[in-house]
Amino acid sequence: MKSKGPGAGESFRRKVLTSILYSLVITLIVEFFLVRNLLTAADYMSEAHPESGFFAAIADFRLVSVLLFVIFGICLFTLIFWVLQRKSFVYISRISETMQEISGGNLNASVEVEGDDEFSEMAANLNSMTAEIKDLMDRERESERTKNELITNIAHDLRTPLTSIIGYLEILSERKELPEETREKYLEIAYTKSRKLQQLINDLFGLTKLSYGKIAMRVATIDLVKLLSQLLTEFYPNFEAAGLRYELESNVPALMMTADPNLLARLFDNLINNAIKYGADGKQVRVRVEAAEEVVTVQVINYGRVIPAAELPLVFEKFYRVEQSRSSSTGGTGLGLAIAKNIAELHGGSISVTSDLSGTAFCVTLPLHLDLEKENFANAVDRS
Repeated sequence: MKSKGPGAGESFRRKVLTSILYSLVITLIVEFFLVRNLLTAADYMSEAHPESGFFAAIADFRLVSVLLFVIFGICLFTLIFWVLQRKSFVYISRISETMQEISGGNLNASVEVEGDDEFSEMAANLNSMTAEIKDLMDRERESERTKNELITNIAHDLRTPLTSIIGYLEILSERKELPEETREKYLEIAYTKSRKLQQLINDLFGLTKLSYGKIAMRVATIDLVKLLSQLLTEFYPNFEAAGLRYELESNVPALMMTADPNLLARLFDNLINNAIKYGADGKQVRVRVEAAEEVVTVQVINYGRVIPAAELPLVFEKFYRVEQSRSSSTGGTGLGLAIAKNIAELHGGSISVTSDLSGTAFCVTLPLHLDLEKENFANAVDRS
């Protein structure tokens, strides 16, 4: 919240004290003039016109006259003080009305900040508090929407393979006369769907642990170039099946860094797997390593279909797929890129994507050395 410091409160107190002083001085001057001149005038008029009872009464009842002057002085003081402070009273009233509107649920209500005193500070803090509450409520609504969407997507992705598994198993159970070849084919489909279901559940658990910081990093020193080379070799059958070539480029022959080897392997495993699925039309997948003094940048590039610019910011969302296609043509759980993003951020790095006619490139930037004393890693690293 915005704060103007201790001087703001002093300003209003000085203003009030100044108004009191001005009111008191003006009141004393007026009272002095009245007491001195009116009583003198009453004495003079009572002597000049002894037959007039009014002036004689004033002259005789001086105590009563003084009391009347005092009452008049108090009223005059109050009037002058109110005139001097009227702007502040109006401003306080506006702040009060705004607070009532906010308490009634109108979070769009605000009060203009005027001057530099306690009330202007109060108005600024009120506006800041309202903005924070509104932002919090917006984020809560977005979180609720995302949660509902996540539940819907999970239900869809769990139900689809499960329905197929149940369907094929029912056929196998009820139709004993099926040829052996057909039975084996149906069993293979049910098994494949079961593995897909297992992968989805594993990815969901993994993403939940990463998102809520419930996974412990086991940091070690690794050779990133060697790790990427091994991953690409393991994917060789997948490259062959998709009709793809792969290439690893690096500006250094070896690159030692501190990271969790298993998590880092999963990060690049997901990116390479994604490149194979969506880059088959491009006939090639390229992995580039650029090491700098403190960081390393790894690009996984495929030359398949271009991702529309409007969809680029969404590709790391859970269950998101380009054009929201949920067909089984590319397989996967829709969680791979979300997991990759979480792993990169867990290591203090970042991940981004660009896509145009020159290729779709997922760019991962990681620090070469983790500062294990930083708050980011203090609770995430397993020190056992």
